Amino acid sequence: MTTTTGASSLMADIEALVNGVPGWSPVDQLFTLSLLAQVTAGLPGDIVEVGSWLGRSAVVLAAAARDTGGRVYCIDLFPRRDDWRRNADGTYSCVVDIDGRQHGGYQEQTVWADPFLGQLAPCYDETPDLLEAFQANVRARGLAAFVTAHRGTSATFAASVPSGFGARLLFVDGDHGYGAVVDDIDRLVPYLVPGGWICFDDAGSGYDGVDRAIADRITNNPGFDLFRQLTRKCFVARRTAVPLR
Repeated sequence: MTTTTGASSLMADIEALVNGVPGWSPVDQLFTLSLLAQVTAGLPGDIVEVGSWLGRSAVVLAAAARDTGGRVYCIDLFPRRDDWRRNADGTYSCVVDIDGRQHGGYQEQTVWADPFLGQLAPCYDETPDLLEAFQANVRARGLAAFVTAHRGTSATFAASVPSGFGARLLFVDGDHGYGAVVDDIDRLVPYLVPGGWICFDDAGSGYDGVDRAIADRITNNPGFDLFRQLTRKCFVARRTAVPLR
């Protein structure tokens, strides 16, 4: 779709890009992420996403990275079908073995049975390996050169990046338990460059762990400013820029 000026419509481009990619990020939120990736184009650093699932938000961020420079690092446990377990209360959690170490997912904020059985489990019908499906979705959209998938946690990612690594945009959409979100913030914010943005999915939408972590680590932190709920469930804040001398 083109506008009267001959330029393509970003919203239409995003809708086409994510067509066929399962996920829960609404188009208005994806539009917001794309814009933030574009307005931070002048800053050093790349884009880091925590919680990639099948790549719905990753492909949008990757398209923005393609147009503005840099790449997207996607952190996820990418649990396989057999990594999920049903808890005593009927909810679901996962434990993923990576290089001989066990990493638990959704232990505090577990996944309710209805969304797991109705939305998550069917994603494994074509492949039992989410990482393979994620990579296939990225490749199908010609964006593989702009995406690096990291199967692990924010802690294992932080241990793997080289000295001097920086991020201009962080998107936190992984495990929604309070401890997990706090850990994502504490591990990754040190890489966020001054003037860079941090975004949270599912803020203000019923996930107490997400909201408490934002309050404890972001809104009460003098190192951040311009706090905004930009969409129904997307909260953002800017890391305070270094004052000009």
